[in-house]
Amino acid sequence: MAIPCPPFIRSEKLSVESGAMSPSSPSPLILTQDELKKIAAYKAVEFVQSGMVLGLGTGSTAKHAVDRIADLLHQGKLKNIVGIPTSKKTHQQAVSLGIPLSDLDSHPVVDLAIDGADEVDSNLNLVKGRGGSLLREKMIESACKKFIVIVDESKLVAHVGASGAMPVEVVPFCWKFTQDRLQNLFDYAGCVAKLRTDNGGEKIFVTDNGNYIVDLFFKKDIGDLNVASDAILRLAGVVEHGMFLDMATTVIVAGELGITIKNK
Repeated sequence: MAIPCPPFIRSEKLSVESGAMSPSSPSPLILTQDELKKIAAYKAVEFVQSGMVLGLGTGSTAKHAVDRIADLLHQGKLKNIVGIPTSKKTHQQAVSLGIPLSDLDSHPVVDLAIDGADEVDSNLNLVKGRGGSLLREKMIESACKKFIVIVDESKLVAHVGASGAMPVEVVPFCWKFTQDRLQNLFDYAGCVAKLRTDNGGEKIFVTDNGNYIVDLFFKKDIGDLNVASDAILRLAGVVEHGMFLDMATTVIVAGELGITIKNK
C-alpha cells in the first residue's frame, strides 16, 4: 500500500483494453503492477505532440511509453519526433521500434521527457537510478521544458529513501574510499552504503558510463534534501546521485482507484 500523499488535482478511472486506455467497466477489475505502469505510461504519452524532441526514459514503466510512442508514429498520429534515450537499453529499444534518435549535443533543449521513478515524495522529489541509469537520465531530464514522471502507487513515499536504496554513481578509482565517505556523511540517519553488484554478487555492476554505483540505505529521514545533495556532490569521486529534486513538472500515478495527476 502506498504511503498517503496530499490530494491530487484530478482522478479518473481507467483500465487496459487491447493495449489502450479506456473507461473502466462497472465490474471490479484487479490490475497487475505492470498493467498499472502501462496505464500511467499511456496517459503520459497523451502529452506528446508532433515535432517534439523527447527524452526517452529507462525502466519497466518508461518502456511502455516508448512502445506507445512508436505505435503512434507507425499509425501516423505522431510525426517528426526525435528521441533522446537515457540509456543504452532504451537506445536499443527505440532503434528496434524505428524511433528517430539524436542527442543533447544536437538538441540541447528537450521539449518533454517521460520516465519512471523509484520513489516520489509529496513535494514531487524523486529517487531514480535503481536501474543504474541515473546520470544520463538526469542530464537529459534537467534539459527538459517539461518532465512527466510515471509511476504506480507503490512508489509514493513519505520521504526520500523510505523504500530502499538511494543510488550514487562514483568513479571506480578508490571506490571503497568514496563509499566510506558517503556512509559517514549520513551517519546521523543510520546510513549503510553498499557497492552494487551483478549476478548475485559475482561481479561489480558497471553503468553505461563505465562507473560504479554505491547504494545508500537510510534508517531515518535524511532531512533537508538540498543540503544532502550539495554534501554528496562535494565529495571527490562522486559523479552524480539519484535524488531528482524540483525537476518533475507532472507526476502521473496509476492505482487501484484509477489515474491521479499532480502538477508542480
